[in-house]
Amino acid sequence: MTTDTTETTEKTPPTQPDAGVPAEYGRLADPFGAVVERVPDGTWSAPSPCDGWTAADVLDHVVGTQRDFLTQRGVLDDPTADHVDGGPARRWRAHDDLVRGLLADPGVAGREYDGVFGRTTVGASMLAFYGFDLVVHRWDIATAAGLEAHLTPDEIALLDRAADGFGEHLYDDGVCRPALDVPPDATAEQRVLARLGRRA
Repeated sequence: MTTDTTETTEKTPPTQPDAGVPAEYGRLADPFGAVVERVPDGTWSAPSPCDGWTAADVLDHVVGTQRDFLTQRGVLDDPTADHVDGGPARRWRAHDDLVRGLLADPGVAGREYDGVFGRTTVGASMLAFYGFDLVVHRWDIATAAGLEAHLTPDEIALLDRAADGFGEHLYDDGVCRPALDVPPDATAEQRVLARLGRRA
């Protein structure tokens, strides 16, 4: 999906933050982490549904764009801070711990900035855009690794709402490929993934 950090950080649909930001982020990150832990070591080099990216590339994108965003918002001094060498699962665990610790601070989660869609906060962006990324890229990684990749009804609704929020920007360069056609009997999951340029 997203390849341009500037696009991803500046085109976040508006969302109102609340005290539940850490818990809500965890609700999105936990399933992502569970898939990361299940990917066999030998399949991280497998091609993903994201053109030109392996499963490892998708994970690096998720980690890198979150860190770039947090650095741009003045939360991290350096996007490579606390970088952990080792396999993808180990790198994800270290990054996830860092992000959860940051979002647990109300001063971080509630930090305001001006985005393309108006005034928003770090916490709102982490849920609205990066939460969207955690769901759709979890599917990408699972699909690349040959793992179970189904989305829950709540996740399908989240992706649809996020796509609505992005509006015309959903298909900007570096965001999503054009929507795909689906048959009349397509499932809700197939429909939302096709909307995001993915074939389930």
